[in-house]
Amino acid sequence: MTESPNPNIVDADSLTGDMQPIRRAVISIGSNAGERRHNLQGAVHTLADTPEVWLTAVSPVYETEPVDAPEGSKEFLNAIVLLDTTLSARTLLERALAVESAYGREQGGERNGPRTLDVDLIVLGDRRADEDDLVLPHPRASERAFVLVPWLDVESDAVIPGVGPVAELVETIGREGVKLREDIVLEYG
Repeated sequence: MTESPNPNIVDADSLTGDMQPIRRAVISIGSNAGERRHNLQGAVHTLADTPEVWLTAVSPVYETEPVDAPEGSKEFLNAIVLLDTTLSARTLLERALAVESAYGREQGGERNGPRTLDVDLIVLGDRRADEDDLVLPHPRASERAFVLVPWLDVESDAVIPGVGPVAELVETIGREGVKLREDIVLEYG
């Protein structure tokens, strides 16, 4: 995996003084409604402005076919954001939902329906979770080329804990329906 801070080193929470480990997180962002590029760029900036979050890489943008979506759904723009954080999985998930909401995403709509912004927590270090609203690693990430292909671009030795190397997963599922958009670059930093 791409080098990240030593997980044994801890960072003191500036408000409480509590010590928290720094972990690598992988976030998938996507949009197929509204100003898609603007929505993705906004997600990157908002994540970068989050206390205790340090962006380390943003993948190229891919245009992808919608998966399990209602008929007539438009294509997505997708990217991966790598970051280091001391935030808990629950806090990072809450931040992801807040970012979606800020860009007009309404929760509870049509399953896999069009969305202005989708922000999914894929991996947080080697953290495992199996709760109603928080499953880590993300349960379908290993089946989704729109997650794996951009992730592989920014982390050639990436591994989904308990599943396997991302490069092998991409070989297995292929790159069908995933098209690089060289004309779109997301800024960060």
